Formats: sequence, structure tokens, C-alpha cells
Amino acid sequence: MKVQKRPFVIFVAEIIYLKICDIKKNNPGISNIEAISGFIGTETYQEISSGKFHDNWFNELKNNNFIDKETGEKIPLETIKLLEIQRNTITKELKISDLYYSKSSYPLESSQKAFNLLWRMCESYELWCKETKQIENLDLNIVS
Repeated sequence: MKVQKRPFVIFVAEIIYLKICDIKKNNPGISNIEAISGFIGTETYQEISSGKFHDNWFNELKNNNFIDKETGEKIPLETIKLLEIQRNTITKELKISDLYYSKSSYPLESSQKAFNLLWRMCESYELWCKETKQIENLDLNIVS
């Protein structure tokens, strides 16, 4: 079976998913919730939430005249616009204050928004993998 090329908009979700899977592998017995919470604050999280990840990616694409390195095809302007929307949404939703939890041990609203977005991105990645029959590495099993 030929592996289907992933859409550009799923690229950051794949990175997040794989990093959260690494957290689970390195900490046997923790839940998906704990693994996602553990991802918040990592270097990868900081790079993605600050917009630096997308900025670097856009610079790389611009320097390559928006030609996809894998296919050699020009990336459509609509795709670039979707990636810009994705960047703006991610930086807005993943921005959390220095206080991750309040005194009562409940997540602050901003940290809950970040957690929810990370969960949805992992879910989207799993759905795409299942749809394209690339299910061998779905370690979180968020989508049953």
C-alpha cells in the first residue's frame, strides 16, 4: 500500500502527537491527559505556541519559492493562507500565563484552552491516520 502524503495543515499536529507519544513511552502508566499536560511547557511546546515554529517553516518555504521539497510542486496560496490561520489560532489558544494551575489545583482557563487544542490536534492526527490507513503508530488511541 502506498503511504499517502500528509496535508501541510496536519504537519504540526503530527509533531505534537509524536512528542506526546514520547512522553507516554518514557513514563509508562501515565494517561493521555497526563502526557498532554506534560507536553505543555516543553521546548517543542514553547516553539509552537510562540509562533516560532511556523515562522521558521514559512521562511524555509519562502526561501524555496514555496516549492514542496517532497513533490517538487508549488504550494498553493490557499494552503499558505490556511497555515497562517493555523499559526494565529495556535499562538492564541496555546498562550498560557506563567501560572499553570490555580491554588485550587484546577487548570486556569488559559491552560485548559491550551490542553483542549492539543487534544483536538492529536485527535485530528489520529483521524487522518485512520482515514489514510496509516494506523501502525497510533499509540494514544484517542479515537476508538
